[in-house]
Amino acid sequence: MSAATEAAGLQRYLKPRTFAGKQRGTDMNLYDILGPVMVGPSSSHTAGAVRIGLITRRLLGKAPAKADIALAGSFAATGRGHGTDRALVAGLLGMQPDDTRIPDSLQLAREQGMEIQFRKIQLKDAHPNTALLHVETEDGRELELQASSLGGGRIMVNKLDGIDVNFTGESPTLIVHNLDQPGHVAEVTSMLSHKSVNIATMQLYRNKRGGYAVMVLETDQPIPEDSVAWLAHLEGVIKVTYLNTVQEDEHGV
Repeated sequence: MSAATEAAGLQRYLKPRTFAGKQRGTDMNLYDILGPVMVGPSSSHTAGAVRIGLITRRLLGKAPAKADIALAGSFAATGRGHGTDRALVAGLLGMQPDDTRIPDSLQLAREQGMEIQFRKIQLKDAHPNTALLHVETEDGRELELQASSLGGGRIMVNKLDGIDVNFTGESPTLIVHNLDQPGHVAEVTSMLSHKSVNIATMQLYRNKRGGYAVMVLETDQPIPEDSVAWLAHLEGVIKVTYLNTVQEDEHGV
């Protein structure tokens, strides 16, 4: 039986699931059952780790020149045997989870002159499969990202530059760091409406009233680069970071 025939058969016999009276027939797909196309051995410790590295690279805007990678929980305990260290670096180099060069990523990084440091860390209340990456480009741009691998190649970004956030990186994602002042949410949402970009989810965070705030917006469509640049120059906006998932065909290095 071919893979396509087997997949079609699985899809035909899937039944809608009900949780607390809510039907979720559209929530299960073949990806959930078969898992990601990947270089093993583990979807959580390898494929998920590649995605953490890749999203870090995309949020940074380019491959980092330096990377400090701290591993927590199961990543720290069994990560080396599962290739978590190589997987994270592969993602930083722009590789996808199915890239056959993942086992050689540390060597490839050295050839590119990337400085990499690994260490173990204890993080309170963190998911067992968690990595904290601090990366820096040659021109001095820095980013710190904490993310966890949830299994099946899926991840959750938990913190960005020390601020609590929660997004999967599966949709175009806009992160706006700004002063906690009236008007910033309206400016961002109005711009997206003007560009016909629909907001799928929106989360707001702040460290204190009138202090430092962060908006995290996941959208259904990509956001034009000039619009992201326009937001970065608004008064009271400290930093704008954009994750463009249209780059999913990137293979890096």
